[in-house]
Amino acid sequence: MGQASPGSAASQVITPHWQQQLLKCEMIRSSRLPHHRARASAMASRTVTKSAIPITNPNHVKPTNGTDVPDATSKDGGASTASSTPAPTTASESSPVSANSAPNHPSATVAPISEAPRPTAEPPENTWNSLDMGGVNLKTIPHNSGLFTFTFLINLYLNHNSLTAVPPEISKLRHLELLDLSGNALTTVPPEMGMLTQLKELYLFDNQIVMLPPELGSLHQLQTLGIEGNPLDATLKGMVQKDGTPALISYLRDTCPMPPPPPQRVWKNVISPAERDALANDPHTETFSVLCYNILCEKYATEKLYGYTPSWALSWDYRKELILTEVMTYDADFLCLQEVDIAQYEDYFVKHLQGQDYEGIYYPKSRYKTMSDIERRQVDGCATFYKASKYQLVERQLIEFSTVAMQRPDFKKTDDMFNRVLGKDHIAVTCLFENKKTGTRVIVANAHIHWDPNFRDVKLVQAALLVEEIETIAAYFSKLPPRPPTSLDDQLGPSRPPPMYSDGSKIPTIICGDFNSIPSSGVWEFLSTGSVPPDHPDFMSHLYGKYTTEGPKHRLSLKSAYAAAGDISLTNYTPRFQGVIDYIWYSASNLSVNAVLGEVDKGYLEKVVGFPNVHFPSDHVCLVSEFRVKPVRDTLPSSSTTSSANSTHS
Repeated sequence: MGQASPGSAASQVITPHWQQQLLKCEMIRSSRLPHHRARASAMASRTVTKSAIPITNPNHVKPTNGTDVPDATSKDGGASTASSTPAPTTASESSPVSANSAPNHPSATVAPISEAPRPTAEPPENTWNSLDMGGVNLKTIPHNSGLFTFTFLINLYLNHNSLTAVPPEISKLRHLELLDLSGNALTTVPPEMGMLTQLKELYLFDNQIVMLPPELGSLHQLQTLGIEGNPLDATLKGMVQKDGTPALISYLRDTCPMPPPPPQRVWKNVISPAERDALANDPHTETFSVLCYNILCEKYATEKLYGYTPSWALSWDYRKELILTEVMTYDADFLCLQEVDIAQYEDYFVKHLQGQDYEGIYYPKSRYKTMSDIERRQVDGCATFYKASKYQLVERQLIEFSTVAMQRPDFKKTDDMFNRVLGKDHIAVTCLFENKKTGTRVIVANAHIHWDPNFRDVKLVQAALLVEEIETIAAYFSKLPPRPPTSLDDQLGPSRPPPMYSDGSKIPTIICGDFNSIPSSGVWEFLSTGSVPPDHPDFMSHLYGKYTTEGPKHRLSLKSAYAAAGDISLTNYTPRFQGVIDYIWYSASNLSVNAVLGEVDKGYLEKVVGFPNVHFPSDHVCLVSEFRVKPVRDTLPSSSTTSSANSTHS
């Protein structure tokens, strides 16, 4: 007998991975009869009340880290046979919370970051979510098939039919965890199948597949890719034989060609062209722009959390250049960055942004105080940069939410404060600026609020503490005398006197950051309306002093910049969550919005699994808004005009 070919049985490397694959293959080969799974489930349920019995998958092999199909009870599906809602197999599959997930960070595999359930964290409710169409001699599935409207499906069996192709519309079934296409006549599978990132089991046994599209590399949760019985490329098959499905998926992911870039994001004007022209011709018009961006700290950008991202695109060396390029492109007056670690701030951002007229303020999260010099360089925090030629930094202040909470007399004896609030080291950085030409003062707060939905009470408390501190800072800032005239003022001649502020609410205020809160949350309600009731559901019946007896309040008249432009559909984009959690809030009594940076192209989003990817270096998107300052009625007395005059703002 001659030497065995690479794909022959004689040359197969019998590893535990491959043994498991062969066993599953034989079991699936035995399920050729029409509706095999549904019949097995129905048979098992006959002697017990349907609502009480869990039915195991007839193809179930001994449990291997949750690779089996969720249990289900049978239900007559009408024209086709379906199984009723299955029970989750493991905690890791049924819950978005991962025991191994990094603390304080949202991702596709850790806890959701919004108060309400994530839009895609769970499939749409339905009385059944398994569909068995196996062994019924299907020859084709039309592109407009009603099958693709069953977005609630978790298990789909199309095995042992006569299919020669799978429509790309299969990508609409985003909640699928098991897809069986075994025993057909497929020569390939559509690249769009890579959008099914919830897949754990993909059976392609006994087809005519030679190559796999590299887009399948985004199936980062896939535990079994059934390939036996195909004339598959020997290299790809060898990876599965030796190291299992994850090795092949990683290879496909990292060798996948770079997709076309998205169209440039377009600015959305809130004011008309005529209004903009009028403002441009008004010498007293004063505008400034703010950029807000959670850049995804290097420590959190791991393959475990972002397994759908090519490893080379997840590396800091690659991402940092994209981040810097994006930040510098918009040339905003204020840059508010979250998840910046000490090393990144000192070694990269300061170094490169100084040449673009930026100076920076940075504070890490409180945990750095307890760490060694080496460890603390990896602690993330908030960095605020400003145009040094335009603004003078008057004062800066760190807000450590746990410290501020401890100092409140009405919090000190609250068990909830000790058990829930004090263990979180999130921060905000507040800076007081003065325009060097006009004397206009601006408060810019850069915040990062807690992420865990199980602590939405803490989020609301942190937001209330943040605004309360800002109001105190603003009151102090309003009492500071105008800056004295400088030699530059003498050279440029007199202009309008700098504004005076009768109280802190008159000072233009920006509060931006990652609030980890969706628009239906208590945090959003508090910031946008100025109050929430003391019994708000987001307090979760916990006790927080006056907040839960009187309700937190503020009078900053805050509005979301993007709300002025018709809002934005998402600021965070991962396979398990797409929604708005980042905001630029502004004091509407003294600021107006001119324009905001528009959304990422929707056509592009439909073709990518999630961020970060080769074009977007963070799981968050960058927000930018341009504001104009409303004139302040309070000004210096006329006798002081000359001595305190500033140049005209062009």
